[in-house]
Order: sequence, then structure tokens, then C-alpha cells
Amino acid sequence: MYLSFTVLCLSVVINNAAASEWCYTGCEHTPSHWKDLDGSHCGGERQSPVDIVSGHLERDEKLLNFNFFNFTSKQSFKAFINNGHTAKFLLEDNEVELSGGGLDGAYSTLQLHFHWGDTVHHPGSEHTVNGHRYPMEMHIVNLKKGLTVEQALQDPTGIAVLGFFIDATEDENLSSPWSVLTSYLLSDIDTEINVIHDISINDLIGDVDLTKYYRYMGSLTTPSCNEVVAWTVFQEPIIVNRILLQQFPLKTGLTNVYRPGQEINGRQVYSSAAVDLPSSHEWCYGEECEFSPPNWHLLPDSQCGGQRQSPVNIEAQNATKEAKLDGFTFTKFDDKQVIKYITNTGHTVKFVLNEGAMEVSGGGLGHIYTTLQFHFHWGSLSPDSKGSEHTIDSKRFPMEVHIVNKRKDLTLENAVNTTNGLAVMGLFIEATTTTKSGGSSDHNEDSHDSADDSTHESSDNVMTGAWKVLSNYLEQIQSIGSQVEVTEDLSLAELLGHVNLGSYYRYNGSLTTPSCNEAVVWTVFKESIKVHPKLLMMFPNQTGFQDVFRPTQDLHSRKIYTTAGVGTLAPIVQSLLLIYFCSFIL
Repeated sequence: MYLSFTVLCLSVVINNAAASEWCYTGCEHTPSHWKDLDGSHCGGERQSPVDIVSGHLERDEKLLNFNFFNFTSKQSFKAFINNGHTAKFLLEDNEVELSGGGLDGAYSTLQLHFHWGDTVHHPGSEHTVNGHRYPMEMHIVNLKKGLTVEQALQDPTGIAVLGFFIDATEDENLSSPWSVLTSYLLSDIDTEINVIHDISINDLIGDVDLTKYYRYMGSLTTPSCNEVVAWTVFQEPIIVNRILLQQFPLKTGLTNVYRPGQEINGRQVYSSAAVDLPSSHEWCYGEECEFSPPNWHLLPDSQCGGQRQSPVNIEAQNATKEAKLDGFTFTKFDDKQVIKYITNTGHTVKFVLNEGAMEVSGGGLGHIYTTLQFHFHWGSLSPDSKGSEHTIDSKRFPMEVHIVNKRKDLTLENAVNTTNGLAVMGLFIEATTTTKSGGSSDHNEDSHDSADDSTHESSDNVMTGAWKVLSNYLEQIQSIGSQVEVTEDLSLAELLGHVNLGSYYRYNGSLTTPSCNEAVVWTVFKESIKVHPKLLMMFPNQTGFQDVFRPTQDLHSRKIYTTAGVGTLAPIVQSLLLIYFCSFIL
């Protein structure tokens, strides 16, 4: 009876603030105004949630394994309630407990609830990792044993909350315990429903490694935001079918039920002993860190001082013509749903593709390659900035995109240790011009002259085309490590435009970032992509990164080859681009 009263009181504390009305959106007291509520602690210095920055973690060897009691009990769930702010499941009295894990005592588990975004575009976890927000987050709320609610709210560790990130997949079983859980969701507010199915907390957690977690001291994430919580946020996410995750906003009618991240204010986030911390050997492009490009060869396991490094300067007239460099075959380069997500790596912007969806062969490669991702290199905020990695006759272009492909018959681990394990395609990117010839050189087949305006999209069209779609995602990944799902139609073929993919240079080289593995067959196309100058500037503007390119490396004894004649487009890409171009005429 005492614990039941405790659960009720704590529920009131977590979801109300001195009887004042609060919300996430649509009322006077949204999160930025929670501090104005009567009796609120929401403007304090120890607030939650926070962004967990992997580079700032400190390992605490005392953060060892938890002791979980009855987390496997299938009779522990008591009732479900939609309280107007979240979906909450109450647990049976005195049924579930936990201790260990560096916590200050034993705790009784009271309830679990969820935070989410909306059905499609916006993830909704409260905590983030390196700026990345997961689709959902589950909080398991625990009260220190032996304390009343009033006492717990005066104790800096009176409450312990376990936070689990939840990630979406298309593959996870729809008949999982999460299907049972979501069957209780409903939109009626404050209507309590008894849980009659057998389900345990462990059923929901699944295979998450419970020895790997983060710890910091914080607060409740809803008013009155009492600063009494020992937070545990587990590193590995729970994987749940996307359809089941969509049931939370769809069936409850609640969307974007999460508090934005709060200032860390000098607090330290610790990692458990089992977490593998990132290497302290950070590298950069500029001089702001120890391992700038001239020192990359000093990094552990680095091949950056090898004899076959990239990028290089290509002397067009000295390239050897090779008849074996024929046309490429591109598979699904015109697929508008093949791009999975975009991420800010801390060094570039990378678009990751659905595994195994795209392939490339021909072009003298000798193998079939699976396309993994494409990323960009650029210069500074100056309008005339140059940031390509490869150069032609010592000319550097404004940007360069790299399309990274792995030999289909090799694992990635084997590919990066095989001479031709990777095939990377580099395409220069230039700004559109208003003249009929924005030429950059005069050497016949090897020229990078702009074509006549009649063969290029107008500036307006470019600003509303595929490159505009791509650039719209940049503002969503301004934090290092942030990631956003690509939900709009966008194909690689559209981004390439009408570039002649049958005319190119070829040489053997390396990755252009550490560890600079000498495993790359390089293809550098002669004709550049033309995009609106405003879009070029969005890369340094939105990411904050400038001059993200490696200087050219010595060619040593290597040869650079070139296609024997003026190439033609591969059939798949050519037909698509004809349609794409004609759409502007119509």
C-alpha cells in the first residue's frame, strides 16, 4: 500500500508542476518556459537531458554491472495510462528492483515511459549522442529504497532513471513483445487500462549490452525538473520495427514529446568500464590539432606515408591512353529511394546508401563493386574558394564528391587491405555560370570547359532540383555525429546531372583520410558537375567546416591512364538524364 502511494505521488511530481499546465507544444508553458512554473527547478544548473559527446567521456572503473531483480518477470506490468504527455506503464508494487552499476543503494522500479517525435521526419529521443537523436527513448524510473517521495526529492540521487535509445528497422519481427506493448496504446487521456498479457522488461530490452552505459547527475526531464536523478543511458539502442514505433504517435495522438537538450554546465559524463572510448588520436585538416595532414603518417596503423597515396595532381597531357578503360555499368544509380541517411562525421558530410542496393562494374575495373556511400570535400566561405582533393594541371576545383564502392566479393575489412578492394569515383563540382563558356582549360578531350548554356539547367532549376533537396538536409546535421534519415526522393544519377561518365582518368591510390589504406582504384571524371553557387556555399556555412581536403601527394612511379576517346554515357544513366533534362523543357 505504501509503495502504491509512492508511485502515485511520484507520478504527480513527474508529470505536473504545482498544478500548473505545461506542454511540449501548443500552450503557454512550452519547454523554454518551464522555468517560469510555480515551484519549478527547470532553470537549474543540473538539468536533463544532455548531449553525450564521446570525445568528452571519462571512464569510471567503478561503473560495473547492475544487479537486476525480476526484470525477467512476466507479471510485472500492472497498467497503461496516457497522461497527456507520454505513454506510461505502471509496474506491480515491490516486484522489480535494481542495484549495483555504481548506484548509491538499491532502488525500486516504479514505471517506464517513452519519448518520441512524429511519424516520419523528426526523431524524438531526449538524450543525444554526438548530436545524433534516435527515433525514441525509453525511461525506466526507480525510487531509492527506504525513502519517501519527499525525501527522494531532496536527495541528489533519490531517483535513478535508466534510459534506452530505440532505433527503427524494417526487418525486426512484428510479433515481438513490442507488438504486445503497443497494443495497449490509446488516445484517451488519464484512462488506466490493466495489462493482462505476459511481458517483462527484459523482453523489451532484448539483446542490449547492459554493461555498456553512460552516467551523469541530472534532473527529471518534465516539470518540476527536480535535480535528483542519477542518470544511466545505455550505449546500444533497442531495435524495433518502424511500424511498431509509429504506433506511439498514431495511437496516442501525441507528437514530439521530448525536452530539448540542456547545458552540461561543467558536469562530467562518465562511461562504464565496458565502454570502448574513442581513440585519443584525433586527426584534422587544419593546424588546430596535433595530427594535421603532414602528421597523419604518425597515427597508429597509418599508411599515410606510403608510396601510393591520394589525391594527386593529374597532368592531362601526360596521361597514358588505355583502350581497356571502357564504359561503366551503373545499377540503380537512378533509384530515388536508395539513400538511407546523411551524417556529419566531424570531417565531412556523408550520404550512406541502403546496403547492396547499388552496384557499378565495367570501366576496366575487372570486378563488380557495391556502392556504399558518397561524401564531399570543399574549401572555405570565400566565394572563389577551392576545395577539391584532386587537381588537373595544378588547378583545384571548388568541390569534389567521392562515390565509394567496395568489391562485392570481399568484406569491408578485407577490401581495405586489398590493392583493388575499393573503387572510388571522384567528380569535380563547379558553380554554374551565366556565360556560354566558363572554361577552365583549353586542352581538347581533357578540357573541363563548361558546355553551352543550352545544355545546362538554369540557376532556378538547379536551386529547385536534386541538389536543392540534398542541401536542405545540411541544416539538420550541424552537430558532429548527427544523422538524419533521407525521406525525400533523391538519386545519385540526378546529382551527377549530364556529366559524361565515359571520359575519365584512372590510377591506383589510397583513401584520402586516415588510415589512408592503399586499396583504391581511382576514377576521376574529366567533366565537372555544375551547381548553383549558393549551394556550394551551404556546405561550409551549415557544417562549420572549412578546407576539408587533403593536399595532393607525390605520384612517385605510378602512371595515370585516360580513356582512349571521347566517351559516351552508360546507357542506364544516359536514358535517365535525358528524361531528367527534358522535364525542364516541358
